[in-house]
Amino acid sequence: MTLAPIVLFVYNRPWHTKQTVESLQKNELAKESELFIYSDEAKNNDVRNSVDEVRRYIDRIDGFKNVTVIKREKNFGLANSIIDGVTQTVNEYGKIIVLEDDLITSPYFLKFMNDALVFYKSDERVFSISGYTYTYDTNIEHDDVFLFYGASSWGWSTWVERWNKIDFEVKDYSELLTNKTKQNKFNRGGDFLFDMLKAQMKGQVDSWAIRFSYSHSKNNALCLFPSKSMVHNIGHDNSGTHCGRSARWDVNLDMNYSPKVKNIILNDEIVSSVQKGLNKTYLEKIKRLIRKIIK
Repeated sequence: MTLAPIVLFVYNRPWHTKQTVESLQKNELAKESELFIYSDEAKNNDVRNSVDEVRRYIDRIDGFKNVTVIKREKNFGLANSIIDGVTQTVNEYGKIIVLEDDLITSPYFLKFMNDALVFYKSDERVFSISGYTYTYDTNIEHDDVFLFYGASSWGWSTWVERWNKIDFEVKDYSELLTNKTKQNKFNRGGDFLFDMLKAQMKGQVDSWAIRFSYSHSKNNALCLFPSKSMVHNIGHDNSGTHCGRSARWDVNLDMNYSPKVKNIILNDEIVSSVQKGLNKTYLEKIKRLIRKIIK
C-alpha cells in the first residue's frame, strides 16, 4: 500500500505545534510517511518572533520518511494556505492526510486514515474521512466506523477527485439563499452550517472548512468517522484563528484504539444522536434571536 502524504499547516504557536508533531511521530506509520509542513508568513510584527520560533522548530523535525518544509514568503491566512497547500499536494499524490498545528493524534490515526483511503477510494458516497469524532450516544449499536452528513476539519483525509469537486467560490450561493430544501439538506450536518456559510459569503469569517462541508452536501456525499475519536483539539485555549476558549469539544484519546474499516450503511440512530449534540441549544438560539432584535 502506498501511504498518503501528511500535510501539516503551522503558524505562530510553538507549543501547540510541538505537541502535534510529537504525537504524530508516535504513530505506527510515521517513519514510512512523507510529511509536508506549510509555514505561513507573519501577518505583522506582533507575531514575528513566534512565527520564527515555529520555523526554527520545524527545521529540526525528523521521525518521518521525509520532511519537506514550505515557508510562505507572504501571509496567506489559514483558509488560503490550506486550500493552496492541499491542492498542490493532493494533485501530485492523489490522496492526502491533513492536520493543523493544534491536533493531538492517537498512535493508530495514520493507519486508520490510510486503511480508509484504500477501502473507500471507489465509494463515491464517502467524500472525506475524519479522525476527530463528534460525541454521540455510545449505547446505540455501532461498528468501529460510522457515516455522517457533516465533515470535520480536525485531522482528515480525502482523494484528489473529491477535493477538485469543491467550489470554493460557492457559485450556486444565490440559488441556495432561496432554496429552503437545499438549506435543510446542508443543515443535516449541524443546524448552524448554513448560517456559517452565510457569514463566510458576507466576509464575516474566513473558513475553508465550511465550504468543504458544503461540498459534501452538494455532492450528496458523507464523511466517515471512527467510533472513538483519534484526534484531540488542544486549540480551544483562545490561541487559534477561529477557536475561543471552550472545553465542549474535548475528548479522551484511547491510545490502543485501532478501528476496523468496513463497508457500512448510514445509521439513522447515530446520525440523530450526533445532530443532537451538534445543534444549538434552545438557550443559544434565544440569545441569537435577542441579538438580532436589538441590532
